[in-house]
Amino acid sequence: MNFEKEVIEIRRHAHKNPELSGKEYNTAKFIESKLKEFNIPYKRAANTGVIADLHGAKKGKTAALRADMDALPVSEQNSFSYKSVNSGIMHACGHDGHIAIILGAAKILSKNKNALNGSVRFIFQPAEEVADGANNMIKAGALRDPKPDVIFGAHVCPWIKSGKVGIKYGAMMAGVDKIKIEINGEIAHGAYPHLSKDAIVAAGAFISGVQSVVSREIAPSEPAVITFGQISGGTSYNIICDKVTLTGTVRALNNKTRNIIKKSVLNKLKSLERAYGVKCFADYRFIDEPLINTGKITRFCHKTAAQFYGKNNVVVIDESSMGGEDFANYLKEVPGNFIYIGSSKDKKTSYPWHHCNFDIDESALPAAARYLAYTVEKFLK
Repeated sequence: MNFEKEVIEIRRHAHKNPELSGKEYNTAKFIESKLKEFNIPYKRAANTGVIADLHGAKKGKTAALRADMDALPVSEQNSFSYKSVNSGIMHACGHDGHIAIILGAAKILSKNKNALNGSVRFIFQPAEEVADGANNMIKAGALRDPKPDVIFGAHVCPWIKSGKVGIKYGAMMAGVDKIKIEINGEIAHGAYPHLSKDAIVAAGAFISGVQSVVSREIAPSEPAVITFGQISGGTSYNIICDKVTLTGTVRALNNKTRNIIKKSVLNKLKSLERAYGVKCFADYRFIDEPLINTGKITRFCHKTAAQFYGKNNVVVIDESSMGGEDFANYLKEVPGNFIYIGSSKDKKTSYPWHHCNFDIDESALPAAARYLAYTVEKFLK
């Protein structure tokens, strides 16, 4: 089987057999079988993660390559032969492609290991979609013994044409915070509101008021988002609600802004207690760091991308995204760069991430594997 066909077959196998975050047991076994075939030693980490190390003939630096492995709870609507066989589960974000790209790079590098001036660590990470996979892999030793000198990550991108790559300098994606709030009041008959402490009224006031944090407490030049996506409370149309639960997220491109927002949100909850006589409890968590590419490494990847793909096929991305990516947690520990791999060819391959019809132009995958292998070899030299 030639290289291009093998990389595509790896992607199709992964796409056909998706597994949810933290349950990637068969995916891990498949990855291990390919690593064994490539004669690359590996070990299991964080239950369903895999870490593999390839050592070159000469000692030197260590470069790491990371692929995420998990799928989403999405019912696939595509009709091709390798569509998901697991009901309600789909690789709707391209992680099947990432597995194929990094395994493809692993095969190339394993064949060239005698020419490598250093080592390569391959990190196959579970649970990116639930934002705890990277931290669990780091705790399991993904960045130890030895600590990599650099880490590269890649993500297929439906708004960049295949045959092109996207490079972003500096802040690429937002930090991700998760908030769960409980507002507790006092129940009463709907006809006698003066006997109650209405949790729904208090929640409504809080949701409206908290939007002023971004518009009035954060500089207009600093992107930030506060979104409450879930709200639940109440038992009947004529009973005043005594408990409301809100769940939401905060996104910002730097930790200073995140801390300002957290402090303000918690202060507003204290004010809510005084104004409405309710009791508020908040679980406010910083989940993922902002993804900030390392300047020197980004310039290096820009250079290798121009050499490999041609300078006219390198898209320099201007705007940061308020989406999150837990690759950022590796970048907090190790310098590196996150690269977009163009994967759009036509309408069928241009659906957004997490769509039930998401698909990629598979011809982009072997080239991406060769590019990452090329970049690693250049770095180690």
